[in-house]
Amino acid sequence: MPSGMPFAASSHLAGFSRCGQRRNQNHFSNCITTQNRAENSKKMPTKKPTRSPRVRPVPDQSHPPAASPAWTERLRYFELRQEKIVQTIREFVEIESPSDNKPAADRMGAFLAGYFEALGGHLQVHPAADFGDSVQIDFPGSESGQEKIKPVLLLGHFDTVYPLGTLATMPCHVADGGLHGPGVLDMKSGIALMLYAIEALQAWHSGLPRPVTVFLVSDEEVGSYSSRKITETLAKESAAVLVLEPAAPRGAVKTARKGVGEYVLNVKGVAAHAGLDPGKGHSAIIELSRQIIAVSKLNDLPSGLSVNPGVIRGGTRTNVVAAEATVEIDVRIKIAKQAAALDRKFRALKPVDKHCHLTVEGGINRMPMERTPGVATLYKKAQAVASQIHWKLEEAAVGGGSDGNFTAALGIPTLDGMGGSGQGAHALHEHIVISELPRRALLLAGMIESA
Repeated sequence: MPSGMPFAASSHLAGFSRCGQRRNQNHFSNCITTQNRAENSKKMPTKKPTRSPRVRPVPDQSHPPAASPAWTERLRYFELRQEKIVQTIREFVEIESPSDNKPAADRMGAFLAGYFEALGGHLQVHPAADFGDSVQIDFPGSESGQEKIKPVLLLGHFDTVYPLGTLATMPCHVADGGLHGPGVLDMKSGIALMLYAIEALQAWHSGLPRPVTVFLVSDEEVGSYSSRKITETLAKESAAVLVLEPAAPRGAVKTARKGVGEYVLNVKGVAAHAGLDPGKGHSAIIELSRQIIAVSKLNDLPSGLSVNPGVIRGGTRTNVVAAEATVEIDVRIKIAKQAAALDRKFRALKPVDKHCHLTVEGGINRMPMERTPGVATLYKKAQAVASQIHWKLEEAAVGGGSDGNFTAALGIPTLDGMGGSGQGAHALHEHIVISELPRRALLLAGMIESA
């Protein structure tokens, strides 16, 4: 397991970690200790939390004859804590943590560390130079002999795509049955679900029924360059990986994801004065435009392969024949074998203007998460858990990538989309459906038991 250091040993985080932990312990005080769990069970209200009529939960798709009484009580457990879960998510959202701001990301990591330590987890911090430090929390099983059982890895990230100051124009708030705010869906609600699922299992079993590893990375939104090796190492030591990224539409879990990559095509031409010597120049911009047309022909949408030239730059002034131009290209693949063929085609690009020179950089960053037998088995287990409460859990294949791509590519059974259910990831209307939180937490708790 990768080495790490506790937050207390990190001078730039130690003070905040201690402060954050005290705050977290106070907030979580009603649901951590055994005594308080017993007290809570005696004070169960008779009514469920009020749901807004304007936003409907993801509908059930089947109606078995009867739900399991034990699982109905488990769902009730989370329904009684729905407001606390929302409060916790809101606290997370109101600590901004953009990927490209290390101090902000480290502040978020320290705050989360306090919560998980309050549940009895052992903390390790994995320092990063250019991004926030990633956070690992290990929870042992409560029974003897469980040290030989491989843990379940709960995987997520706390970085967001939103710059500092976004909360001023996009405040976290409750409206129309949803919790809105930057990063609430992708994926700070998923981190809160981890906390409450672990707390519930500790209450139901007087300790966790199996070892659990939580790994929260700080740079997933920008490629996971500082955290990928740690993620892969932890996955190899785990029985299964549950990724707390947002659910797919209709609350579906994700059993397949496309592979994701980026290529950068650079063109060097010959500069000249656009008025005095236009014939002596060889425009990198014109050559780039030809190459973009060639690249666009690599698209094969029926087979799940897409190529998108998304950003172009070039030239210096309008009266100068451009000497340099660049295009950044997003690529998505459905199956792993498409990667090598696509890469060969990029490397084989030739200039139309022989006075121009091409260079190609980049490649596939995340291989596809394919629906392997191991993934399918996890999905069947998730279906079985959901069926206990009359929930026909669906599956989905999506075009976006996550750190689950890394673990699935290693052959480790991986189930993605275990987090919050909502809409608008990375957009102004990003939100989660509050009424869906209890059964999302129940699903996670059940999967930790059975994975």
